[in-house]
Amino acid sequence: MKALVKTFAAAALIAVSTFAMAANKPVSKTEKANVNLSTADFALDHYVAVTTEGELGGVEQLFAEDFNQKIQASNAQSNGRIAVVKSLKKQKGEKLNCVVSTDILEESADFMVAKVTLKFEDFIKTDLVTLVREGNDWKVSTSINSYK
Repeated sequence: MKALVKTFAAAALIAVSTFAMAANKPVSKTEKANVNLSTADFALDHYVAVTTEGELGGVEQLFAEDFNQKIQASNAQSNGRIAVVKSLKKQKGEKLNCVVSTDILEESADFMVAKVTLKFEDFIKTDLVTLVREGNDWKVSTSINSYK
């Protein structure tokens, strides 16, 4: 009788621990982390974190469907949303060694234009970012980069 009780107790303990471990499973790659983009300031802060600190949570919800990035350099480039998101995902966890400053140039109820300056040791990258309200969230719609 004691052996039977011990067996049932062990089986119950194994079942409970298995269910507890299954409940604490990590978020899969296909699940998206939601980020609070309810204000333009939150969206701008998240954009800076994504581009300079390798933050990936909510990276796909940050950019508008028609997002466009222009890079003004010796050979001008233009990138769409898919290419930029893919590039940022490759930089997961990489923090840029620079000093970041942001200035809001224009702001209204439905859009914001901000200047993000990244000061590196040998050059300065200036990023003019346009954010727009889409429903209840703010999204980055354009980014124009220049280098000095």
